[in-house]
Amino acid sequence: MQTTIFLAPDIECGGCAASIEKALNGLTGLSSLSVNIDAKTVTIEHDTELLSAEAILTRLDHLGFPSTVQ
Repeated sequence: MQTTIFLAPDIECGGCAASIEKALNGLTGLSSLSVNIDAKTVTIEHDTELLSAEAILTRLDHLGFPSTVQ
């Protein structure tokens, strides 16, 4: 498992966090997920063989939260 932190500057509220959690929870290879609204980060523990950081970046972008790996 690898922990990756994504910086998503458009996270503004609990609704944003809920949207991200709903869209990402259940992805194959995802072990844990937490959204920090104040820091505007999404921290994900994932199996890189099943779920790459690039795939997560693409999913976040499609949700309207363009991100970078911190």
